[in-house]
Amino acid sequence: MTLSVDLFFSFRSPYSYLALPRTLTMVADYDVAVNLRPVYPLAVRVPGFFKKTDPRFARYVVLDSSRVAKHENIPFRFPRPDPIVQDMATLDVAAHQPYIHRLTRLGAAAQLEGRSLDFTHAISRVLWDGTVKGWNEGDHLTRAAGAAGFDLAAMDAAVAADPDRFELVIKANEDAHAASGHWGVPTFVFENEPFFGQDRIDLLIWRMEGKGLTRRKV
Repeated sequence: MTLSVDLFFSFRSPYSYLALPRTLTMVADYDVAVNLRPVYPLAVRVPGFFKKTDPRFARYVVLDSSRVAKHENIPFRFPRPDPIVQDMATLDVAAHQPYIHRLTRLGAAAQLEGRSLDFTHAISRVLWDGTVKGWNEGDHLTRAAGAAGFDLAAMDAAVAADPDRFELVIKANEDAHAASGHWGVPTFVFENEPFFGQDRIDLLIWRMEGKGLTRRKV
């Protein structure tokens, strides 16, 4: 029996990106389906979050995510531009957020197709793997989406035609994320139990093995 796991994911989160290779390995090795559910990052979900948080928080995330990437041998560089429009001196987050709204709504569109993990993996590499500067320009996203079997222009058109439809999907994801018992990303949820962080995948697998998880037959 195929087990099912929700993965709450933010396109701005370095740890969400860093979780993807091991998530894909888990899906390849085990009889499990991962339903990736995009949510907006804390900077959008919680107004004033960074102003209320210890200033050492952001500095530590930069330090730690970079060394995790090196340890796991994952190509990594913070996106250029940042998916969130934010003044890093004042920590003010702009009211208009064209990048993260587009990315998250596209993720919701892929979720409705039942292929959000494949889409997010393709797009996230363009943002985070360090090979592209100006990921939002040219045809970088179009080519990455196309290689994964998606028509980005058609997805953008669908979102533009009815953005509220995709906002409702994101809102449902955020509500389910909150109900799981955690607020951070990436959070995996299996049978209502949250596993927060890219370093909890082994623990998640252990829990699922106790519920009958089996390896795929070669």
